[in-house]
Amino acid sequence: MHSYDYWLILAFFAVVLIPAPFLGRFYYKVMEGQRTWLSPILGPVERGCYRVAGVDPQAEQSWQKYTLALLAFNLAGFLLLFSILLFQDYLPLNPQHLPGQEWTQAFNTAVSFMTNTNWQSYSGEATLSYLSQMAGLTVQNFVSAATGLAVLVALCRGIGGRGIGRKSTKNLGNFWVDMTRATLYGLLPLCLLLALFLVWQGVPQTFAHYVNAVTMQGVDQVIPLGPAASQIAIKQLGTNGGGFFGVNSAHPFENPTAWSNLFEVASIILIPVALVFTFGHYVKDLRQSRAIIACMLALFLIGGATSLWAEYQPNPTLANVAVEQTAPLEGKEARFGTTATVLWSVTTTAASNGSVNGMHDSLNPLSGMVAMINMMVGEVIFGGVGAGLYGMLLNVLIAVFLAGLMIGRTPEYLGKKLQAREVQLLVVTLLVMPVGVLVLGAIAASLPGPVAAVSNPGAHGFSQLLYAYTSASANNGSAFAGFGANTAFHNLMLGLGMLIGRFGYILPVLALAGSLAMKKTAPIGQNSFPTHGPLFVVLLTVTILLVGGLTFLPALALGPVAEHLSLGF
Repeated sequence: MHSYDYWLILAFFAVVLIPAPFLGRFYYKVMEGQRTWLSPILGPVERGCYRVAGVDPQAEQSWQKYTLALLAFNLAGFLLLFSILLFQDYLPLNPQHLPGQEWTQAFNTAVSFMTNTNWQSYSGEATLSYLSQMAGLTVQNFVSAATGLAVLVALCRGIGGRGIGRKSTKNLGNFWVDMTRATLYGLLPLCLLLALFLVWQGVPQTFAHYVNAVTMQGVDQVIPLGPAASQIAIKQLGTNGGGFFGVNSAHPFENPTAWSNLFEVASIILIPVALVFTFGHYVKDLRQSRAIIACMLALFLIGGATSLWAEYQPNPTLANVAVEQTAPLEGKEARFGTTATVLWSVTTTAASNGSVNGMHDSLNPLSGMVAMINMMVGEVIFGGVGAGLYGMLLNVLIAVFLAGLMIGRTPEYLGKKLQAREVQLLVVTLLVMPVGVLVLGAIAASLPGPVAAVSNPGAHGFSQLLYAYTSASANNGSAFAGFGANTAFHNLMLGLGMLIGRFGYILPVLALAGSLAMKKTAPIGQNSFPTHGPLFVVLLTVTILLVGGLTFLPALALGPVAEHLSLGF
């Protein structure tokens, strides 16, 4: 590694960690309807949205009504996007006259963007019209991220109800209000700033036709254009990840400069980190935020250091060949270097983002394993907007439960006792990733037709399939290149994995929030288990690694571990 690699890493953490506490407080004030510096500008717009939609912002909902509103909204979004993708050849803003998608691919794409997964089994510039990219994908990028933020806020209110002036209640807020505020205040202003910055750096934002050009070798070339900057901004900030162009942020129009590369990769986890501080404001104890941040950073640094070490190792296959080996660049973003690609791969899989600036299929087996583990643990190492923190809070509650068993006390978290109903809901969430990855992946691997999508033999081929079903179930969206996912079977099965990975968490989380909200908060005394010190950070980290490791180690042993051990043979 060179000095500029270390400067890149330091700049990355500075861009994320310095503004996060201030942004976290801003989100708390926004979601609770308090006045902010944006209120004079966006307040009238917010109130206008409520009047048009017929929403009473003062009316609150129980967790059941909150859930029904969320499901109805997401179903409507899916149907709208599915229709746009099927019939885009009949709709405007299609200058290249691209046909509609085949129905299983349209189903997969609609589910993908509705669940904040953004898995793409197609090349964007060759498949989707400008209208599909904007009214379809970009809109879902906003509302799917806002959905995750709304669910997190509901859980925060359930855990620390005093954050909204209540000790015990059956209500969690209003889904329509939370969605509006999350989109209007939480996502749009940041996306506007990032989009303008990207346009300045050279990302196109235009409705012009594609450009036909002739290269210096005399080859005809079509240069794709489109309203890309606006979609790229929300794909990063909303932890969505779906690229406007086929090769995602490895495309010079999506990621043209070193500055765009830095701010795009930092944007992936900016909001997830800020929301950890938002949680601290809800429970009136920022020590809880610092403990969770410490756990997330520890896991991130372990994965990042492992990936960097693996990628800078010489290839043992070439050990006896008279060649000078440097860091392997095959599949990396050559403009920015190996470290930039590794940093992006770790960040995008630690969050449920899925955007890439290199090909994960070309990663060292251990680096590929780190990317898979980041997703297999539920993408709680920062994770998606809202989704990452409510996933981490589930692990916090599991760690508290285990600690209670060890010391013989009824487990409680911040004064809320965890009883049979809460533990049952936690167990349900532990089954989500195993079902999506191991069950669906095993079905795909055992059938001769679906397994033909694998392009490589042996352990690496198995890693391709394992990565695909991990990515879908974790709502990540990245993939090992070479996996032929655009078949009827994989479009439908991966779509099912995305739905399980999204709503298999959301439904228990909202039920858990409702159950905790109805509990009275007991005073926290000297005998209460502290959940903000180094001991709890270690317990939480070990809990995450053990649950993920014991569940997925056999599958990893057949894929990246076996491939790593076979290097040089």
